Formats: sequence, C-alpha cells, structure tokens
Amino acid sequence: MNLNLFDQFLSPSLFGIPLFALAISIPWLIFPTPTNRWLNNRLMTLQAWFINQFTRQLIQPLNFGGHKWAVLLTTLMLFLITINLLGLLPYTFTPTTQLSLNMAFAIPLWLTTVLIGLFNKPTVALGHLLPEGTPTPLIPILIIIETISLFIRPLALGVRLTANLTAGHLLMQLIATATFVLITIMPTMALLTSMILFLLTVLEVAVAMIQAYVFILLLSLYLQENV
Repeated sequence: MNLNLFDQFLSPSLFGIPLFALAISIPWLIFPTPTNRWLNNRLMTLQAWFINQFTRQLIQPLNFGGHKWAVLLTTLMLFLITINLLGLLPYTFTPTTQLSLNMAFAIPLWLTTVLIGLFNKPTVALGHLLPEGTPTPLIPILIIIETISLFIRPLALGVRLTANLTAGHLLMQLIATATFVLITIMPTMALLTSMILFLLTVLEVAVAMIQAYVFILLLSLYLQENV
C-alpha cells in the first residue's frame, strides 16, 4: 500500500523515455505571449497586472543592486506556481515534489547571493557570522552555529517546498481512497470524507501558491543581506 501511494511521485515515462523535461516545459506554453497591439485582451492585462504587482512588492525592500534580480525571481515564481497548480490536476505529475529539482533551484541561487555578498561587501557578509557584542568565550561556538545555519539555508528551501507538496498529495490520495472505499459501505461517511477532500483540495491550491511565494521571498531576503 505504501509503495502504491508513493508511485505518484515517480518520474513518468513513455516507451522508456522520461517525461520530466516535458512536464517542466509545459507551463511556458500556457502563458499567452505579448503582442504588438496597442490594446491587450483581458487575460494579458490581468497577467501583466499580476506580474507588475508582484515584481514591485518583491524589489521594494531591495536596494538598487538587487533590482536586476527582479526578472529572474518573477519568472521563477510564475514557474513554481504553474507547476504546483498543474500537479493538482488528475493524471498529472508534479516536478516540484522531487527534491532534486528543488535543490537544483535553491543551491545555485543561494550560492550566488553568498558570492555576491562576499564580492561586494566582504566585511558585512562575514560579520553576519558573528553578532555584535558577543562575549569572547562564545565567539567560536557562535561562528560554528552561524556557519552551519548559513549552509542549511538551501537545504531548508528545497526540503520545505518538497515536503509541503508531498504531504498534501499523500493526504489527498488517502482521503480519496477512503471515500471510494466507504461509498458502498457507509454512504454518510463517504459524503463527509468527500467534503473534507474538497476543503483539502482548496487548501492545497492555496499551499501551491503560498509555497512558491515563500520560496522566492526567502531568496529575496537572502539577497537583501548581500546587496
């Protein structure tokens, strides 16, 4: 039973060909592309408004040096939201449930922010490892603790996104299985579990968007410390 539950997180394949790359490239086909017309349709206007609002909120706490990251972070935000929401559809695959993909996003971006801080403000970047006013006997211990917390950041980014989406999918499958089993035995309980499943689905839609936003927000906070 446990193996069947976790089969949904295996990378799909067709005739022995992995479809992971196809699942990653599909989101970009959904968004409409801008045109040269003076007036856009309602969908393009709504999309442009959302991107402008998010980008403005994202770069507002950053100084001028961090504004060049706006396009990258906004693109990654749209990518994660689209993949997370598409993964809630039946007979689909959610690439962000794979820790390898999330770590492939988290580690290079986190490492880039750290290198930018060491290159632009080495004193301030190294000063984060030792809070001001620390007693002398605690200096070695705090440096070790802060160094470990610094290197745990990308792991926390990837694991947070993976764990939240994986737990939600597993819980939805468990409740859906219970509903199908109880529908012939106890119809009243099946109706109750189906209502719980509907509420959980709404919650998972919110989680899919919130987790993508949290991923980008934490990256922007790491960037804010180093620019």
